[in-house]
Amino acid sequence: MTKINKRDIKVPLDVPSALRAKYVDNYLAATQQTGRLMLFAGDQKIEHLNKDFFGEDIHLDDSTPEHLFQIASKARIGIFATQLGLIARYGQDYRNVRYLTKLNSKSNLVKTEQKDPNSPNIWTVEEVLDFQKNSGLKIVGVGYTVYLGSECEAEMIRGAAKMIHDAHKNGLITVLWMYPRGKAVQDEKDSHLIAGAAGVGACLGTDFVKINPPKINGEDKPELLEQAVRAAGRTKVICAGGSSTDVRVFLERLYAQIQVGTSGNATGRNIHQKGLKEAVAMCNAISAITFDGKSSQDAFSLYEQQK
Repeated sequence: MTKINKRDIKVPLDVPSALRAKYVDNYLAATQQTGRLMLFAGDQKIEHLNKDFFGEDIHLDDSTPEHLFQIASKARIGIFATQLGLIARYGQDYRNVRYLTKLNSKSNLVKTEQKDPNSPNIWTVEEVLDFQKNSGLKIVGVGYTVYLGSECEAEMIRGAAKMIHDAHKNGLITVLWMYPRGKAVQDEKDSHLIAGAAGVGACLGTDFVKINPPKINGEDKPELLEQAVRAAGRTKVICAGGSSTDVRVFLERLYAQIQVGTSGNATGRNIHQKGLKEAVAMCNAISAITFDGKSSQDAFSLYEQQK
């Protein structure tokens, strides 16, 4: 894939003129100069507690948080997304990693049937910037989850809007996790609803919006993503990786998603639930499709060679 030129990046107008160069540098670093994003997602230790890190078919390497940092340090990725507390604990030993700090998170203990989801801020952009200044780490962006359709959506939309404004004001890029969820939502994987969520992300001004790929009767339908890509406009759409699945199937799905116009992926469990060597190989295969435009077969061959 051809690398993009700095002059071709449309910098949002909420980025001050004095910080446009910093924003462009962060954007290019996060996307490996391609405009596409390979986000290694390591925020699930709050979101899913220990369920995703220990158990049957999960490599023992994944039982410690440092596994995430080892992968991010050794693999070819765009950015590693996780909470500020983990970065503060491990970042000193992994200074080569580009980080995206997740500002809000919640556990999955309270189910939607009991109460609609709410995920208010844990940290602010200002606190992240203070940490970045003191630590010297490469923090290129911030992220936020919005549960659209929740009774608490107004609070989360406001939190996301403020995050984007404050981040752009300081030259950082932004990623929104946009998930329709709550008692008012009958089908979280409905393509029209997912496209609507992508459009909300665009209205809030985020650089990237992470969505769940639409499904019909539980079956992946990558062609339906085109509606979300169009709804998002200049905000780029990336797809969640979901629960662990067969590697070849995952790579074929990712390739199909990019063919219909998405701009990358945010993958966690399909990477970190593997042992270190295999996890690094998986990252490199995903990046071959995302950054280099390789076919799913070429990416799978790379994975087989490196695992």
